[in-house]
Amino acid sequence: MASRAVRRALLGWGLALCCLWCAGAGWSGGHEWKKLILTQHWPPTVCKEADSCRDSLDYWTIHGLWPDKGEECNRSWHFNVDEIKDLVPDMKIYWPDVIHPSSNRTQFWRHEWEKHGTCAAQLDALNSERKYFGKSLALYKQVDLNSMLLKFGIRPSVNYYHIADFKDALTRVYGVVPKIQCLPPQQDEQVQTIGQIELCFTKEDLHLRNCTEPGEQLSAKQEAWLAEGAAAQGMAVCEDGPVFYPPPAKTQR
Repeated sequence: MASRAVRRALLGWGLALCCLWCAGAGWSGGHEWKKLILTQHWPPTVCKEADSCRDSLDYWTIHGLWPDKGEECNRSWHFNVDEIKDLVPDMKIYWPDVIHPSSNRTQFWRHEWEKHGTCAAQLDALNSERKYFGKSLALYKQVDLNSMLLKFGIRPSVNYYHIADFKDALTRVYGVVPKIQCLPPQQDEQVQTIGQIELCFTKEDLHLRNCTEPGEQLSAKQEAWLAEGAAAQGMAVCEDGPVFYPPPAKTQR
């Protein structure tokens, strides 16, 4: 009788641990990833493609912090804005939803957490909403893309830059190779428009690294997944040549 009770107790503990694992960190091997991508976008370009924006911002904002593989790794781990109450003031400034107007602006954050954050949470440093969004904001402020571009005299202008101007500045400051995405020329336009800059970090210690290493090969599925976020906004990897860095339009009130 005692032996049966012990077996029941052990079984109960096993089931409980299984439930906790599935609820908090139940990732499959298919969601294993190797690097994090801090993606920042230029609101005037995003607004140009969406043709619907609430504000005209004149600084780069966060699109997301993405593991390079996998999405919606734990669909039972839903977003709860109460977990990041103390971050909301900074989130509204540096991680705004410039496209979709809403009273509390949380839908964009919900999307990023449930699609990407639940995968990034494999790391102890990112294993909660508070850690994921807090670390994203910290990395954004650490790289300080806005100030870096201004330091090299790269500011929004009606005149064109060359894409090499951006690549050279980014590589000189950060010492790594980024990925830059543009909106292709639209009707009656001559050049591409810069829209998104990705800086990549190591999984082990969150240090900057090249977004693509020499000889690194991605599967067709991985390439398609990585391109999805940009493609949703009509963007693709920039081509060598001139590029438009559009000044923000006047805010419509």
